[in-house]
Amino acid sequence: MEDKKSKFSILSAKGSRSAVETTAQIIFTICSVVAVAAVFSITLYMIISGTPAIFKVGLLDILFGSVWAPTAATPSYGILYIILTSIVGTALAILIGVPIGILTAVFLAEAAPKKLAAVVKPAVELLAGIPSVIYGLVGILVLNPVMYKLELFLFQNSKTHQFTGGANLISAVIVLAIMILPTVINISESALKAVPQNLKSASLALGASHIQTIFKVMIPAAKSGIITAIVLGTGRAIGEAMAITLVAGSSVNPPFPFNSVRFLTTAIVSEMGYAADLHRQVLFTIGLVLFVFIMLINVVLTRILKKGIDDDAK
Repeated sequence: MEDKKSKFSILSAKGSRSAVETTAQIIFTICSVVAVAAVFSITLYMIISGTPAIFKVGLLDILFGSVWAPTAATPSYGILYIILTSIVGTALAILIGVPIGILTAVFLAEAAPKKLAAVVKPAVELLAGIPSVIYGLVGILVLNPVMYKLELFLFQNSKTHQFTGGANLISAVIVLAIMILPTVINISESALKAVPQNLKSASLALGASHIQTIFKVMIPAAKSGIITAIVLGTGRAIGEAMAITLVAGSSVNPPFPFNSVRFLTTAIVSEMGYAADLHRQVLFTIGLVLFVFIMLINVVLTRILKKGIDDDAK
């Protein structure tokens, strides 16, 4: 009876195990090749589509020009303010969202009562599932009116300020900071829970308090996972378009707090529908700039992460 059962077991014979392992290896290899090919194809497409405008307009005129007037009698395609807005807006969103996200992850992983964690955790996961356009609509209905009242109060005697109705850089930064919270919280919490329990026990046994153990032992031990959360959160902030289009005003201005601004992503979304000829080619160049921008951030943060891991290993 046992002999009959063993014949039907896939893993019972060496030949069957070899076939399964070979098949799995082929599948994994195909998946990895497809992933690499996808990245290569996207990179090649962006280079092919984004470079013609550089030769026609000039790289310096595009990157360092401050006037964006593609439909004027004498067109101008400067995206300096758009680039600066993306840099400033993303940096501020990270500065606001990351500390809140990490502290929330610490609370859920180490300090929250089980009943409270059972409420907060699903709420955080729900934030991750909300479409970005909903964030934008809530921003228009709730955030923009508040920002407009603040704007009226601060600039009530100004004769030069252009009122935005609350659709400004501050609104965009707040929305971005909220949108990156689920990514930062979930990944950071998982990283903290993956820290070996013996590290925590050893710290407590040496006389450290719970708070000291969290900030001196657990967070440094979970550093690689937390940095990964920051990288993914940064990618989400840079690549967001729909919500920012609704709350930022979508005008090309310097990135001052109460200015209506335009990000790299929103520049493409706002004008791709009617752009033609050179105007359309410049929009693809903006996409190439955004692509390079994201790649540089990923490379820099990955190097920081690798350096931190190497230092810990030493």
